[in-house]
Amino acid sequence: MEIIAWIGFAQSLFAALLMLAKQDKNISDRVLTGWLVLLAIEFFTCAIDFRILGYSLLSSSPLLFNPALYIYIRSLVRKNFKLKWTITLHLLPYIISEIAAYVTRIPLAFENFFENDTTLHIRLIFAIATIISWMVYLSLSIIILHKYRINLRNEQSNIDFEQNLSWLMFVSVFYVVYCLIANILGFTFAFSGVGTEAISFYNYSTLLALVYIFSFYGLRQKQIEIQTEEIKEPKEIISYKNSILTKEIREDIKMKIFAYFENEKAYLNSGLNMDLLSSAIDYPKYQITEVLNVDIGKNFFQFVNSYRIEAVKKMLLEPKLKYSIEAVGYECGFNSKSSFYTVFKANTGMTPIAFRNYHLKA
Repeated sequence: MEIIAWIGFAQSLFAALLMLAKQDKNISDRVLTGWLVLLAIEFFTCAIDFRILGYSLLSSSPLLFNPALYIYIRSLVRKNFKLKWTITLHLLPYIISEIAAYVTRIPLAFENFFENDTTLHIRLIFAIATIISWMVYLSLSIIILHKYRINLRNEQSNIDFEQNLSWLMFVSVFYVVYCLIANILGFTFAFSGVGTEAISFYNYSTLLALVYIFSFYGLRQKQIEIQTEEIKEPKEIISYKNSILTKEIREDIKMKIFAYFENEKAYLNSGLNMDLLSSAIDYPKYQITEVLNVDIGKNFFQFVNSYRIEAVKKMLLEPKLKYSIEAVGYECGFNSKSSFYTVFKANTGMTPIAFRNYHLKA
């Protein structure tokens, strides 16, 4: 246990220092740096068994780390996010619990947690607050990421790794599983009064894994520069129950979209996005998105790349290929090899090379 704590402290501190040394730091980098520093403190106090009035320095840390994850995700996906004083409201449960722990000196450890004494209700309030914090902030984190990724596909034709935030969605789901297991183990050990070392080992091992994930991906994460519409509920994007578009307007938008793609071959532009399409056909983005989603049945990302895939297929089926496979993707509007291969395989079930070999042999 002590070894894990020292490794966690060293890695958290090292990652925080790397974040501080990072050039062109943005607000999300500062949020992550602060979180890594808190994790370093958590690991350090565990390693040296540092206590104040008999309590660990961050005795109610779940109430601190849960909103920290949410604030970090929000700082990444929300345009012009700023650290305002209202952010401290998310930390109120942690501050109140921490003060209560030091002032009342009520034990929050698992040993004798459910002992029927005069302070049982305080311990139960802390346990309930922790569970609510997990549920609320993890739900908010996953929802805001999900909405962002839906909106991203309605705005961009090429989505790179930093924009997609797949790693952060994985972290959120991973954290959900961790919290579920932690709750089950916590209540089991609290009722039985044994196994507290096991739950501590589980908690700090998981935190260490999270530190490594954030150290690797957080340092690589760039500022998201995409300007998207205000994130909508997924149901609103799909249903458009209160649409004001008439049939004539819908048909006109659809006709102009197809004309722009087939006559101008706009899909060959790797930088094509909804702003450019909106400017080209002179309709607002939200109306184009509605027509794409409802009338055509595709989001912007799917629609543009369907044209690109067809262009790629045509080039790949030429007996004498003038370009390398990767160059074909670039010629047809993709901006990276990884996005080209991913989209092509998702649409055809084969890699570009396998597709060419299969059809030329047929």
